[in-house]
Amino acid sequence: MTTASPAKGTALPWSGLLALSTAAFTAVLTELLPAGLLPRMAPALGVSEARVGFLVTGYAVASFLAAIPVTAALRGLPRRAVLVGTLLGFACADAVVALSSSYAVTFGARLLAGVMGGTMWAMLAGYAARMVPVERRGRAIAIVLAGITFALSLGVPAGTALAGAVGWRTAFGMLAGLAVLVAVWIRLRVPAFPGELPGARVPLRRIAMLPGIPAVLSVTLFLLLGHQVMYTYVAPFTAHTGYGRTDLVLLVFGVATVVGIWATGVLVDRWARPTLLGAMTLFVAVMCLLGLCGDSPVVLLGSVAVWGVAFGGAPTLIQTALVNASGPEHADVATSLQTTVYNAGIAGGSFTGGLALSGWGAGALPWTALPLLAGALTVVMLGRRHAFPAAPAEAERRVSAPPCSTN
Repeated sequence: MTTASPAKGTALPWSGLLALSTAAFTAVLTELLPAGLLPRMAPALGVSEARVGFLVTGYAVASFLAAIPVTAALRGLPRRAVLVGTLLGFACADAVVALSSSYAVTFGARLLAGVMGGTMWAMLAGYAARMVPVERRGRAIAIVLAGITFALSLGVPAGTALAGAVGWRTAFGMLAGLAVLVAVWIRLRVPAFPGELPGARVPLRRIAMLPGIPAVLSVTLFLLLGHQVMYTYVAPFTAHTGYGRTDLVLLVFGVATVVGIWATGVLVDRWARPTLLGAMTLFVAVMCLLGLCGDSPVVLLGSVAVWGVAFGGAPTLIQTALVNASGPEHADVATSLQTTVYNAGIAGGSFTGGLALSGWGAGALPWTALPLLAGALTVVMLGRRHAFPAAPAEAERRVSAPPCSTN
């Protein structure tokens, strides 16, 4: 199956792209909102705060496990129908959480939401790529992924505050309503694309081994491993430096990620490779600075700001490279692989950081992250031919033969 891109010079379909971005916002808010509501939800469900925290863990595990098999199973269905279905699944799951007084039922609803999340993340970047001409692909993906940043920096704090004002059940009920509204918005403003015909489906293994795909997945893994080593334990590291203002550190990081997404949206379609190399270099430099001079408040906050800018732009750059390597027609499957790798990187990075913190203390965290991020930079440098080419992306790539190169 092939899908023609819109003609060169076509204006960006802002309403459709913003609908996809709001879908991403809704998914992230659904995933993380319980983390801010532990003291309120625990008495109502009759469990400890730690078990309420498992509602976030269960979502993540379900998303990790479902991304590849569910995406592969749904490849033949019309894409807009699948996307609308995932949002309605979010609405059902959030409505159950809002109404349930049983921890077991609530946990089951969170598993359903996780399956919807894994399915949605596999679709969004590829969908955005299909909606625009190839020379605007990176900007379209940046607009869609901005929903993640706004959910993390604004949505979760605002949702937590709203739950404090109107009650956590009402907050989840409103989140269910938002999911329904976004589903209607997508149905009206996002173009329909067909599923893959049975005879045209390329086996998942061949998509995974397309030239460039292994390199992009490797960068994703190394980046998330290194990032999570530091980000998961930013509070003990901040305390180790003597600064102690974790709230301000996280605020600086959040604001900087918004700047990073904006800057990447401007640069990605013309200078994708140098921008990604620059971001990876900044990651490495920041870890060196934090390791050597992190006890200076000026260096700490400045380094965190640079870190946020680099991390804000990295997902757009990497997903654009993935879509270019796979072609939009295979982007859903390729992105499902990346979703799995992404979640593995989060889990592995948090685990590795915990080992470093327990064994050597918070001061070792930047030095633990450094070789992982240097690995990501090295793969980008070596992946010039297929994964991260210097030239702008060519028109959609077709899969016609087994791959013979992976970088």
